[in-house]
Amino acid sequence: MTKKQERHIVASVGTVLFLLLVFLILWFVRLTAVVPEEEEGVEVAFGEVAEAGGYMAEQSEAVPLPQPEASAPVQPSAPSDNDLLTQEDEEALALRKEQEKKERERKAAEAAEKQRQREEQARLEAERKAREAAEAAEKAKQAEAIAKANQFGSLFGQSGNNTGSGDSQGSGQKGNPVGHGSSGGNSWSLGGRSIKGTLPQPSNTFNQEGRVIVEIRVNAAGQVISASHKGGTISDKQTIQLALEAARKAKFTEGDHDQIGTITYNFKFN
Repeated sequence: MTKKQERHIVASVGTVLFLLLVFLILWFVRLTAVVPEEEEGVEVAFGEVAEAGGYMAEQSEAVPLPQPEASAPVQPSAPSDNDLLTQEDEEALALRKEQEKKERERKAAEAAEKQRQREEQARLEAERKAREAAEAAEKAKQAEAIAKANQFGSLFGQSGNNTGSGDSQGSGQKGNPVGHGSSGGNSWSLGGRSIKGTLPQPSNTFNQEGRVIVEIRVNAAGQVISASHKGGTISDKQTIQLALEAARKAKFTEGDHDQIGTITYNFKFN
């Protein structure tokens, strides 16, 4: 082997060892290459003419702009205690107003009903007073007629038990100006009128002794249109009923209008 070959081998071995040393150094140090960051930019359009664009380097991808975050929907807040109190106050106020309205209507209806009752009572009272006044005037008129008849009869010396100018056997009392007389132990009084025939007698089925006075109303034709118990000494209802039934059968002479008189029945045991 020549010296030139030896130097070439030594140089090759040295080169290999150097490279191995460098590799080991790099392995242990673990150097990494730093890649420079690309600068962000904004794309600008210079028109659509191909020549106007010039030479364009490799374009970087467009970076999307950050989107605004969607805001969360606003949830309705729960009613507070003040809101509930306000709502309850409004409902209570409305209810109270409704109750007050109903109470006013009820009081108005009661007042109207009381007013109607007062007016009705006043009307009935007025009718009662008018009726009593008319009855009192009629009785006063009848009493005045009886008084005049009695006074006229006294001028002729007639007593209250006179039967007038008629006979006592059924021909009736004719031309009796005093308006009273007796028949069969009983008596009657009706101003200016006479009894037709005889005075009807009660049935003899009575078991009482005494007197029953019956008030009668006689119309213009001489018929007894009503009879009522006026007084006397007998309180037995059956005996009083017998007197009323007999009085309703009485017939009197005609007159100008209705008149009020009396029939007195005397009950005696045989």
